Amino acid sequence: MPSSCDPEHAPVGDVDAALMMIDSRLKQIRDGRTETAPDQQAMINQYIATLGPRGVEELLDGACTLIYMFTQWLRAACTKHDEDVIEHVVPNLVATMRMMPKTFRPEIIPTMSGLVVAAGTGLSPNLWRKQYGEWTEPELTGLEATAFLLAEHINRITDDPDFATRMVADALSRADAD
Repeated sequence: MPSSCDPEHAPVGDVDAALMMIDSRLKQIRDGRTETAPDQQAMINQYIATLGPRGVEELLDGACTLIYMFTQWLRAACTKHDEDVIEHVVPNLVATMRMMPKTFRPEIIPTMSGLVVAAGTGLSPNLWRKQYGEWTEPELTGLEATAFLLAEHINRITDDPDFATRMVADALSRADAD
C-alpha cells in the first residue's frame, strides 16, 4: 500500500545549497576548525536571510533530500554485507548526537534519528517530518548536523573525504542531463 510519505511525492528542494553548506562544514572540520569563522558565519547568515520563507523551505527540503540520498547509499552498502542500515547507522548516529549537546538538544535527537529511520525504510524524511508541524529552531541546526554526520560516515567508510559530496554532485549532474 502506498504511503503518503513516499519519496515520489516529496519536494526535492534546493539540494545544491544544502550540499554547499554540508560540504563547507566537512572541509571546516577536516581542516581542524571546530568553530565557524565569524566572517563565514556572517556570510551564511546573509545568504539565508536572502532566501525568504520559500527559499528556507527549499533549503530544508534539500537537506532532507541529502539525508535520504545518504541513507539510501548506506542502505545499499549495508545490504552488500547482510547488515541492516537502521541497526548499523542509527545507534552510532544517536551516540554521536548525545556527545554534541550544543548542537543536538536531547529533545530533538528522536526527530533527527527518525529522519534517518524514515529514509532507511524508504520514506521521505521531509514528508515524514511534516506530519508533526513546522520545524523548530533547534531542529534546523540538528537537520544540518544530521546530514553532515551521515556524509562524514560515508566518507569514513569509503576512506575518501569527498565521496559523499561527489556522489550527490554526480547524481545532480545526471539529473540535469536527463
